[in-house]
Amino acid sequence: MPLTRERIDELLGKIGHSRVLIIGDIMLDEYLLGVVERISPEAPVPVVEVTSNRTNLGGAANVAANIRALGDESILIGTVGADDAAEKLGGLLEQRGISREYMVTDPERPTTIKTRLIAHSQQVVRFDREKRSPLSEQIEARILDRVRSLIESTGAVIISDYGKGVITPTLLKSVTDLCNEHGVFIAVDPKETNFHNYRRVSLITPNHHEAGFAYGRKILNEEDLHEVGNGLLKKLEARSILITRGPQGMSLFSTEHEPTHIPTFARQVFDVTGAGDTVIATFVAAVCAGATLPEASVFANVAAGWTVAEIGTATISAKQLRKEMTGHMKDGRLEAPVGDAELSGK
Repeated sequence: MPLTRERIDELLGKIGHSRVLIIGDIMLDEYLLGVVERISPEAPVPVVEVTSNRTNLGGAANVAANIRALGDESILIGTVGADDAAEKLGGLLEQRGISREYMVTDPERPTTIKTRLIAHSQQVVRFDREKRSPLSEQIEARILDRVRSLIESTGAVIISDYGKGVITPTLLKSVTDLCNEHGVFIAVDPKETNFHNYRRVSLITPNHHEAGFAYGRKILNEEDLHEVGNGLLKKLEARSILITRGPQGMSLFSTEHEPTHIPTFARQVFDVTGAGDTVIATFVAAVCAGATLPEASVFANVAAGWTVAEIGTATISAKQLRKEMTGHMKDGRLEAPVGDAELSGK
């Protein structure tokens, strides 16, 4: 049956009462904003006159911010450098009500910084300052100790893998084993080059390019989509896979339901930066509140539709999510055609 206003109110009323661990690559996002009025005489490139700048949480830190914005407690675990960027990042976390105490300082690695130069609402170029080598065994052990100390009081774990070296195969396996041992929902926002390591998790959220690459078949039509989705589900022994498909919405494959397809709720797209962070955070928050996997997919899709209409990384609150879902309702039900199955999956 489709999502009714009563069911949406019930689930939104329960969001905000869980603790979620976010483990992964912590980043600082920097934005330089300006205008272009001429081409450089030195090279055929635009001259951007920078008029303002701002910093924001990126990578796993943005996932944590999304979880916190929805009302749940965010515990962010990862590494930062012994540098000024780490201090800036810590200040931004505290402004969002997220503790910095579980981050591990690694003096051998700088804090990852992504700097985006934007003119007239268009990204001109991005600079990355980072070190992508795998963590040392000592730092990895310190991260795992933090996870062990918190796992029994945790509602869910999110692995935010941006391929910067924090999510090593041994750390991933240890965290997955801990979650399965304690019955904790574990979701992975994947990096395609590490895909074969994401085994026995509760949820994986690749986009259609990542999913096709991981399975070895490009998704060009519905037949490809089903083969890739169901194939990855079996290959990785996962509970569910949510494939994000841009303008075509999302498709959920799980061991508990028939495939479920949800069209996009985006009215306009300005910036997809951080949209994947919003998807996985909203999905997990909904699951912690008692949503079924198909219901959580709809929540995530609505949240993503709002996020991509914003410039830069954006977080959606439970209040805004309610407003967005209400705006898509007709006759007291959320308008969301689902293709292969009803939202209940039955």
